[in-house]
Amino acid sequence: MSSIDIGKKIPAFELPATGEQHIKLADLKGKKIVLYFYPKDSTPGCTTEGQGFRDNYNTFKRAGAVVLGVSRDGIKSHENFKAKQQFPFELLSDKEETLCRLFDVIKEKNMYGKKVMGIERSTFLIDEKGVLRQEWRKVKVAGHVDDVLAAVKVL
Repeated sequence: MSSIDIGKKIPAFELPATGEQHIKLADLKGKKIVLYFYPKDSTPGCTTEGQGFRDNYNTFKRAGAVVLGVSRDGIKSHENFKAKQQFPFELLSDKEETLCRLFDVIKEKNMYGKKVMGIERSTFLIDEKGVLRQEWRKVKVAGHVDDVLAAVKVL
């Protein structure tokens, strides 16, 4: 069960990110935040999803939104993924699953017949005051970025 609900403030968080940064929720106050959780760097679905956010990045930026990707991969893996795909946004490393558990995105999945715990592709839209405004769970990549962008524009 999620620790956060739509209409409620997001608890403070801080995670290491690409570009030798530590991203804190407090530092993003006054900006809309698109926080998207994805299973693994450089896999087909995650690459396609990231490319969608990349290709629409300037539109998100004009709408006052910051895009951040989150997975359990380490910073080195994130830096390689970001460079190869030319992502203009930062990727956060959640190796300890702190943020993943806060947003309740760690789920049991079936991988090649084995049950494993992994990130369920999910996106969260947080307003300028740090309040969760919308969430998308069990995301299918096709058309998802357009849905998120439409929600950002009306927020």
